Amino acid sequence: MTEKTWVMPDGIYTALVTPFSGNTVDHHAWRKLVQRQLDAGVAGIVPVGCTGEAAALNNSEREWLIKSAVEMCAGKCAVVAGSGSNSTTATVDLTKSVKKWGADAAMLISPYYNKPQQHGLIAHYRTVARAVDIPIVLYIVPGRTAVNILPETAAELSAEPNIVALKEASGNLAQIERAIALCDMKVFSGDDGLNFNIFGLGGRGAISVVSNLLPGAMVRFWNAWAAGDINQAWPMARAFDPITNACFVESNPVPVKELLSLAGVCKRDPRLPLMPVQESSLTFLLQFYEGTLAELMARDLEGQS
Repeated sequence: MTEKTWVMPDGIYTALVTPFSGNTVDHHAWRKLVQRQLDAGVAGIVPVGCTGEAAALNNSEREWLIKSAVEMCAGKCAVVAGSGSNSTTATVDLTKSVKKWGADAAMLISPYYNKPQQHGLIAHYRTVARAVDIPIVLYIVPGRTAVNILPETAAELSAEPNIVALKEASGNLAQIERAIALCDMKVFSGDDGLNFNIFGLGGRGAISVVSNLLPGAMVRFWNAWAAGDINQAWPMARAFDPITNACFVESNPVPVKELLSLAGVCKRDPRLPLMPVQESSLTFLLQFYEGTLAELMARDLEGQS
């Protein structure tokens, strides 16, 4: 087995939204979002990923978001910052910046648009891993990138000492099971609807969208699973299903921002090319929030499921 440069803690990591006020990053709301996660006891947060609208941020915004998260989370939870792009050179530069800004690890989405072959993916990730001395989390999400990282490819990359984990959002349980079996690194669920299934295959936690809303409940769910209490974990997993469905009624992170806005945590504003949800989705989300989610969020950080 490869001696890893950093062991990523098991548990729940929240893929945080980036709050905007109009077209400006809302600093006050960002600190509120991070603090909610710390209060819930998450293992880590993931700023400037897909849920954080990374592709629409400029470099100074990325720097502020990551530096402020590192400052708030120091000694409390890990900061795994997004630094991937579809350019290998740009990814190296972004990952160097993430290290300089103090993140514990960098999460690298598979290159989108270019559609690299599997040996191209190996070359891409090796180039970054050998250019920047920071722990790296590979991120598979073919629904956004049109590129899959096969288990054999991930296994070959896991020989790199600073490639420490894999975020799996392919939705393919057979693939995920094979990746867990082959790879000398931890595998985390990247699909809230499959968290329980992926835990059962050997997943070491989740990088979650839903935990923007209910970080406490998501941590309690993981803790029940990790303690071997399946009788508690299974109904908790199924109770998340309608919340997961609501979060993905339109493109992520637009619906989860709408729900956070209804709860008064941040404004609903996404950044172009994303737009607020359509009227039919808004009606559904408002009814769901008032009928179900508002009470759950009010109780969440009090330790009640």
